[in-house]
Amino acid sequence: MVNNMQQKIEKVSKQDARKLILLSQRLPPKTQIGDSLQSSLSVIEQLGYIQIDTISSVQRAHHHTLWNRNPSYETHHIDQLIADKQVFEYWSHAAAYLPMKNFRFSLVRKNAIKSGIENHWYAKNEKLMQHVLTRISQEGPLMAKDFENDGIKTGEWKSKPAKQALDTLFMQGDLMISSRQNFHKVYDLTERVLPENIDNSAPSSEEYLRFLVIKFLKSNALGQASEISYLLKNTKAKVSVTINNMLENKELKQIKTGGIIYFALPNTLELLNKPLQKIKAKILSPFDNLLIQRKRMQNLFDFEYILECYIPATKRKYGYFSLPILWDGKLVARMDCKADRKNSILHINHLVLEPTLLKIEDFSRALTKELKGFMDFNNCHHLELHECSPSSFKPILQQSMQDFNINI
Repeated sequence: MVNNMQQKIEKVSKQDARKLILLSQRLPPKTQIGDSLQSSLSVIEQLGYIQIDTISSVQRAHHHTLWNRNPSYETHHIDQLIADKQVFEYWSHAAAYLPMKNFRFSLVRKNAIKSGIENHWYAKNEKLMQHVLTRISQEGPLMAKDFENDGIKTGEWKSKPAKQALDTLFMQGDLMISSRQNFHKVYDLTERVLPENIDNSAPSSEEYLRFLVIKFLKSNALGQASEISYLLKNTKAKVSVTINNMLENKELKQIKTGGIIYFALPNTLELLNKPLQKIKAKILSPFDNLLIQRKRMQNLFDFEYILECYIPATKRKYGYFSLPILWDGKLVARMDCKADRKNSILHINHLVLEPTLLKIEDFSRALTKELKGFMDFNNCHHLELHECSPSSFKPILQQSMQDFNINI
């Protein structure tokens, strides 16, 4: 381990630490200039991944996360970027869209699964896997429904054997997802999906670990070994060694905030010279890159967050699908809501302010402006505000909505 006493540790306030993180995360976004599709690609490349999720209480997480950073985002952008072979689907800490330029770094996990070093969710059925490969090779891209679904459902998601074979071939790199139809995966041979000029050489262990460190710090500004290796099996100790080597070579620096030491790239503090769009509010997805590590958010933003759709209804405090709200460089509220697409109504079931939020009127105006865009993003023309905590905020927000001509 590097002796911290030999390393200069720079101290920053929590406010400045949050600014560094938010600017690295592109939150709130600047005014979008230029081609909107390329702006979406730029966001994915900056963040390193966009998590895919199936919950559709509001627009799905991958669309929501991109929209929050690209004001001109359209939901067809991801499909287009996949078709243009600039983005691909694979596993980050969860199912995700990844920049094609980083493809070779996905080979580390794929090769580990293929060789048996790392276990996948299902036992390999080699005969069925070969049958699946042969059909796709001969017939072209196929979905799970194109295969006979005989056999007993097994595994956490109770998948049929053919679906398990497809997933295993995908995870070990023989297949890729060439597109989606109504959100269903379409699989094709990897060599037919990859662009011709892609580097598909597997990185060395050192290359891969350096990639993990640099990628995380570029998109998150500050990080610890446990955060960089989040949900990546057997990597934390190796990441720690890499961090120490990079510190010795002055490729990283140490920054202390809130009593915790983080690592950062050498030029990170230069971001403090850039403005942060603090006046804008952003309604975030629970799966947003900023939020996904809950302990990190508690340490750096003093924001304790649990996604309550995974716990029994009787134990929920804030609601089924509560969305954190960013404003003034802080996480200041959470909003449980649901888009009723049939009736074009956005329901705010419960809006809860953090006790530390003091500028109530200013926040109300900022949130109302954001709600107008959020309603459009969710194809809703009316809004119903059911409950606020504290209850005194409800008439303030309702008045603000009337001032901004929101249909309530």
